[in-house]
Amino acid sequence: MPRFTDTATCLARFPYSETSQVVTLLCRERGKLRGLAKGCLRSSPGAVARFTGGFEPLTGGTATATTRPAWELAAVTGWDLQRPRHGLRASLERLRLGCYAAQLADALLAELDPHPGLFDALATLLDALAGPAADPQAALLGYHWSFFTELGYRPELGRDVHRDAPLDAAAPATFDPAAGGFTADPGPAAWRVRPSTRAALAAAAEDARPADRVAERAEQAAVRGLPGADLARANRLMCSYARALLDRELPTMRYVLGTGSPPPGAATAAGAATAARR
Repeated sequence: MPRFTDTATCLARFPYSETSQVVTLLCRERGKLRGLAKGCLRSSPGAVARFTGGFEPLTGGTATATTRPAWELAAVTGWDLQRPRHGLRASLERLRLGCYAAQLADALLAELDPHPGLFDALATLLDALAGPAADPQAALLGYHWSFFTELGYRPELGRDVHRDAPLDAAAPATFDPAAGGFTADPGPAAWRVRPSTRAALAAAAEDARPADRVAERAEQAAVRGLPGADLARANRLMCSYARALLDRELPTMRYVLGTGSPPPGAATAAGAATAARR
């Protein structure tokens, strides 16, 4: 594949040598990319000119790289930092949520599988978290919904996933992560969910926009006025859903679920993921 230039978000970086780094980038048109940025830590004028601003997780810029089928890592030959997002470092909560969102994208996305809508959703979330006005939980819920929708895992809200029948929004319901939605059946593997949590997810669905418009608003209107507790519970449910899809818990998931706590409200007979009712 020839050399290309693409808008990208830095998901992670790791030292490779004294002068080089291995970076994970989410490119808008090329998808997730792992590459070697050779010489990016050098202080020579040429290196500084090719890698302006340096690689920092959660920042955005323009990346230049070359990939080949025989290469395990792409060759990242340029980086122009354009979105430093300094505001993320001003709040520990916002920084943690941003790290979780980036790690979730890294874990569930295959390499070189482009999802422009997901890229826009992550950039929108990070920009919102970097600003002082946005509600972090509302912004994260919008990201969760866009993320699962883009990857084909959008939760089914209006129909019972076991009975294939309409589901009353006010009736008691549980969430079945294996079936990807809500049901009236209180099965042993399902998680009990509060109606207000389902309403928060419905608000996120109402706010959903096509992929080419997801970046237009940093915080969606319908979820903006919801109580913070309902937004947090909805985010914990979506985080638990992601954990079930991955069959493992990412280190940053504790920032959403709560350190050392099972996902609140996920009540199962086996007690694998449960405590209070959502």
